Parts: sequence; C-alpha cells; structure tokens
Amino acid sequence: MDEHPVRPEFEDDDVYENRLRPQRLEDFLGQEQIKDNLRVFITAAKERGECLDHLFLSGPPGLGKTTLANIMAREMETDLRVTSAPALEKPKDLAGILTTLQDGTIFFIDEIHRLKSSLEEMLYVAMEDYEIDWVIGQGPAARTLRVPLPQFTLVGATTRPGMVAAPLFTRFGIPLRLDFYRHEELEAIIRRSATILEVPIDEAAVGVLADSCRGTPRVANRLLRRMRDFAQVLGDGPITSAVVSDGMKRLNIDKNGLEEQDRQILRTIVEMYGGGPVGAETLAISVGEEIDSLEVFYEPFLIQQGLIQRTARGRVATRRAYEIIGLPVPENGQVGTTPPNGTPGNGATREDQRFLF
Repeated sequence: MDEHPVRPEFEDDDVYENRLRPQRLEDFLGQEQIKDNLRVFITAAKERGECLDHLFLSGPPGLGKTTLANIMAREMETDLRVTSAPALEKPKDLAGILTTLQDGTIFFIDEIHRLKSSLEEMLYVAMEDYEIDWVIGQGPAARTLRVPLPQFTLVGATTRPGMVAAPLFTRFGIPLRLDFYRHEELEAIIRRSATILEVPIDEAAVGVLADSCRGTPRVANRLLRRMRDFAQVLGDGPITSAVVSDGMKRLNIDKNGLEEQDRQILRTIVEMYGGGPVGAETLAISVGEEIDSLEVFYEPFLIQQGLIQRTARGRVATRRAYEIIGLPVPENGQVGTTPPNGTPGNGATREDQRFLF
C-alpha cells in the first residue's frame, strides 16, 4: 500500500523538487484568494483549538495541491499522512490508516476521484462522526462494531472534480479550486526557484520561461532546471535569453509553450479529422496517448490558450490552432465541421460527453 506518514516536510527522492516547494503560506506564490481564505481558516481553527475542517482541492496537475497540504500541516503544527486513492484497495487498508491517526493529523488523499465506492461509504461516517463501522464475523453471526477515531482533517485532491461522488464532495467543508497561474506569478516563482538553486538568470530569460510553462509552477521549475543544465554545459553559467532560446529548441517547446505532443494533437484534429469534431477516445488513440493524459494534462492548456474547444460532438480546432501549426483556415471561415446526420462526429461517444464541463 502506497501510504506513508511524514512530518510536514516531504521525504521524496526528488531533492530539487523538495527544495523548491514552499514551506509556508507566505512563500506560496499565486492563488491569492485561496491563500487569504486558508490563512483565516487556519488561524480560526488554531484559536479554537480545533482541527481544520475537511478540504477539497481541485485543479489541473502541477498547481500546488500537494504543496498546500504540506503547508497546512506546517501551519497547523501537526502531522501529515499521505496516500493516493488507487493505493487503497480494500476497506481494511483505509481503516488501518484512520485508526492510527493522531489528533489533528492532516490526512491527504491524492486522486480522490478514483476512490472505490466501499471506501467512500466508510469515509462518510469517518468525516462526520470520527468513527468507522467495522463488521465482525460472517453470516448470521456477523455484527457491526463502531470504532472511534481521533479528530483529523481530510484533504482530498483531484484533477477530475466532476468524477467525485456528490455525497463525498458535500462532506468537505472547504472546497478550493486552483487555477492556472498568471504570467507575473510565474515570473515570481521562477525568480524564487532560481535563487534557491543559486543560478543567475536574466529578466528576458525569466519572461520567456514564464511564457512557456503552461501556466503551471511544476513545469516552470522543471524547465528552469533544464535551462540550468544547458547554461552550465553549453553556456557560461548564467541562464540568458540565448540559452533559453536554444534550450527550448532542443526540448521541442515553441514560444507558445506548446510541446511536440500538443502540436501533434492539433495537427491530428486538423489534418485527419478536418478540424473536428472528434471524440476524445478516437483522438487519444490517434496520437498514442491515454485518454486520461489527454483530458487532464493536454486539453486544459490547449483550451485555455484558445486552440481547441470541447463540444457535445467532440473536440474542435479553433482558428488560432490553424495559424499556430501553419495551415490555412478553411475558405468558408468555419473551424470544425458538423456531420449532417447530427450524430457525434468522428468517434465522439457518450463516454466522451461525460467529461464535458
């Protein structure tokens, strides 16, 4: 079972990622409204001597959900227990964790949308009454034993909030959604990370990196570390705009932050499916991606950049997508086509439409 108790500092193998993680709310850049509200909730809970209410964190990957859980544990001066929903296979797995928590512990479940229904039902009572129901024996002799739990804070994180069951979602007292970061916030994050890594970087290079990191701090830090490598081996040490320009070419990332797979997705929609609509399953197969990767990692950024649209019939390339991949917009000025029979176009399915939001 992939579960481990930790103090508020993380004990990963990725040393650089640990160094770059903010440890306090004041060090966490961006998401200002979320930070302001969390500061109030944490202060109020500490003054009353209570646990922080259960939190639900949603948003695309790499925006800081796990980091916020770490920060909350530090701010509340308590332990952090970390696991992921796919690692919890049976009720005894979850019960084993819940019964060993300490008072005030923050229990972080990543990918909570993948939690099995039997485990969700166990959490209902645990979150509200701080108890769990445990069945002892089998058949006619079976009986239910209610086991008390210490008071704890459940922090559930997901990239797919629409897939979390409503009864579970409504038991979280503090729902928070993290959004993509603005350009100036990403610049501040890159400057902070460069200082921690002790690598000089000029302002022009900061701006280019901020434009190319998909609105995501995790990507910004990853690109910064790669540019440091290029500057060290191919340059004179400092990260300059010339180093970044050359490094981006080597990594196949363009000035819009699009990676090769992003461009392949756009080309596939335009060239193979006439601009769309095309269903997510068909598109994922065409570009050799898992549908979850397509919908969680690639599509949010492409939609945010105005390059594709999600419709009830499937994915459609926009006028800007044609311009970026260097193909002429159709003469009739339309982007995407609608099949005359009104059925989902080019492989769009009912399953595709589940994820439209």
